[in-house]
Amino acid sequence: MNLVKKIKLVVVIIIFVLSIAIVILVAWMYKRYVPIKNIPCKHIDLKDTSLEILDIRAYNARQDNLNSDSIINIPYSYLERYNNEIPLSNIHVIASDKLERNLGIRFLLGKGIKVKSYEILN
Repeated sequence: MNLVKKIKLVVVIIIFVLSIAIVILVAWMYKRYVPIKNIPCKHIDLKDTSLEILDIRAYNARQDNLNSDSIINIPYSYLERYNNEIPLSNIHVIASDKLERNLGIRFLLGKGIKVKSYEILN
């Protein structure tokens, strides 16, 4: 009888650990792959002064000539370190792919930065 109780306890522990692992995996997948709602994809003109433009693409991934004084160039991997340089007002995000867009916008929204739109450039 004692052996049966031990087996049941092991099964309960295994189920508990697996359920925690599944919850963590779902949260990770949600953060990376589920798009952010109510933030439109727009192509904006660099002369639009109502929005601050934040380019979160990697330095070596930039192939276009968007060099302007109005663009803030901070790659996604550096957002944690340099988020104090980003104004809290209306931001337009430029990303290289959907994953970078999702992670970048979620990070910015979590820091209280108002993201109004985004654009994906390859």
